[in-house]
Amino acid sequence: MINRPSADSLDQSMSLGINYLYEHQYPNGEFCTYYAPDINMQEWCVPDSTVFPTSIIAGTLLRLRTLPKVREMLSNTTRFLNYQIMRGSVWNHFTKWHPLFTYEPPDVDNSVCASYVLKTLQVDFPENRRLILSNRNKKGLFYTWFVLHGLKVSRTNLHIVAREFKRPFKSVAFWLKNSGKRDDIDAVVNANALFYLGLSEETLPVVSYLISVIHENRELSCDKWYHNIFIIYYFITRNYATVPELQPIKEPIISRILAGSRADGSFGDSILDTATALISLLNLNYRDEKLHMAADYIINAQHESGCWNRSIFFYSGANKDVGWGSEELTTGFCIEALAKYKEELIKMQHN
Repeated sequence: MINRPSADSLDQSMSLGINYLYEHQYPNGEFCTYYAPDINMQEWCVPDSTVFPTSIIAGTLLRLRTLPKVREMLSNTTRFLNYQIMRGSVWNHFTKWHPLFTYEPPDVDNSVCASYVLKTLQVDFPENRRLILSNRNKKGLFYTWFVLHGLKVSRTNLHIVAREFKRPFKSVAFWLKNSGKRDDIDAVVNANALFYLGLSEETLPVVSYLISVIHENRELSCDKWYHNIFIIYYFITRNYATVPELQPIKEPIISRILAGSRADGSFGDSILDTATALISLLNLNYRDEKLHMAADYIINAQHESGCWNRSIFFYSGANKDVGWGSEELTTGFCIEALAKYKEELIKMQHN
């Protein structure tokens, strides 16, 4: 018999997770992140100060933003993001006090994820839609980096791309030492840009691109920074509710997620995999007993402190030398999974 989590058990688990994040958020609004060489982050683990994880954790909490502790955390996060904003209303991966901030260029992924949080919370910040749309290739896909692409310079991005000329040697060293390329086109980055900007004539090429990635089974080679298929599906399926043109990828993604299910209700190789798989299935309106098993597994995997195990969420590039993650990141996704599952459970009970 399938054990369906009760509303009380869901609330208790989410409350414990929220308390953990509340107690572990830094005074400046940032959340802790580590980098490590192994997927479970056990070989060695070094704390790192980055913007992106805090934006992502805030995003996982948005559906619970009326709760007092969540509201306070999000308020702290908005102050952190506002402090990290750069000219043109873009963001860097690293915080302003990080030594790598001075020569790594800002990027679309960090910018749209931070912007989405501020926009959802109705926090005023300089409009950046035009700037982001100016950073596309001839096919209408978004470049990952805000840099000079060939001789393409627009008035809206001139002051941003000129930044690298202030420290030319360090800028050149950045591209030589890292696997990133100036004209990178990454699928998850484009999916996140679509999620922030919404469907329009300008973003329609992204939809076709994402469909081709799924139909051609290119998930694990479509993005240099994300190498976990469940996380890739998480970001792509976030668009499903507002982009009906993505209907062709629904069944293929569901099928591939279910192929990674296990008898104990988990998915993949980590609790992070299970949480993102559950969210993606719910995003695609999938209904089956596996949802209940996954939610139950997440609840039982929670530590007494309220957190869930850390696991690498994104990598430093195609070579996967190191990746970033933390208990806080995993906990955010588990809270989002349980919150979304509870919403759907209530709907199912009323039908």
